[in-house]
Amino acid sequence: MIEAKNVCLRFPNGIRALNEFDLQVNPGDMIYVTGPSGSGKTSLLKLFMGIEYPTSGSLTVLGEPMPSGQTDRIRRLRRLIGPVFQEFKLIDGRTAMDNVLLGMRFLGLPREQIQENAHQALLKVGLEQKAFALVENLSWGERQRVAIARAVARKPVLILADEPTGNLDKNNALKILDLLTSFINDKTAVIITTHATHLIDAEKPGKVIRMDQGNLTWERRG
Repeated sequence: MIEAKNVCLRFPNGIRALNEFDLQVNPGDMIYVTGPSGSGKTSLLKLFMGIEYPTSGSLTVLGEPMPSGQTDRIRRLRRLIGPVFQEFKLIDGRTAMDNVLLGMRFLGLPREQIQENAHQALLKVGLEQKAFALVENLSWGERQRVAIARAVARKPVLILADEPTGNLDKNNALKILDLLTSFINDKTAVIITTHATHLIDAEKPGKVIRMDQGNLTWERRG
C-alpha cells in the first residue's frame, strides 16, 4: 500500500522536513504518528497525498511511484485516498450533506450512488439527523464528523487524518479515534497524526511511530 525507502524531503529554502526514512504500510494497518508540532507529521501525510514529493529516495503509494510532475496520475490516485484535514475545509453556507457530496464531485460516479454514499457516510458518523443542518451551526466535534464523512464517502483504501482530535475534549477525541478505527478492514488502512499520545489506547490494535525533527522511529508495532 505504502512503501518508502530512504525518503528525504527538503524544501527549496533548505529546510529538511523529513530525514531519510523507511516505512511500509499494509492494508488493514492502523498507524498513529506522534510527535510535537513541527516534527514533520503533516509533511509525511503530504508526501502520501502527492502534495509534496520526495527530494530523494523511493516512495510508492497504492502501487504508484510518487515522483514530481505526474499531475494527472496523482489526481487519479487521490480518488482512492480519504483525507481529513486539520482545518476541516468545510464550506460555510452549505449543509453537512452538501459538504459530503462536494467531496465526491470528481469521482465520476452516478448521481444516485453519490447520494447513497453520502447518506451512508453521515449515518456511519452519527449525523444522519443533521444532514441538512448548515455546517456553521454544528459543534466543533460535529464538524469534525462531517469532515470524516466526506473522506470516507468515496470509500477510500487509505484514510489520512491530520490531528483529527485537535480542539476536542478528551471524551469527544476518543470517540473520533474510535470512529476512524472502525473504518479499518482488509482493504483499508488508516494513518492518524496526533500530538495527544495520552489518547492512544495501548490495548487496542495499532502501530505507533514517533517523529522528532523529521526523524521516524517505531515506538510500537502491532
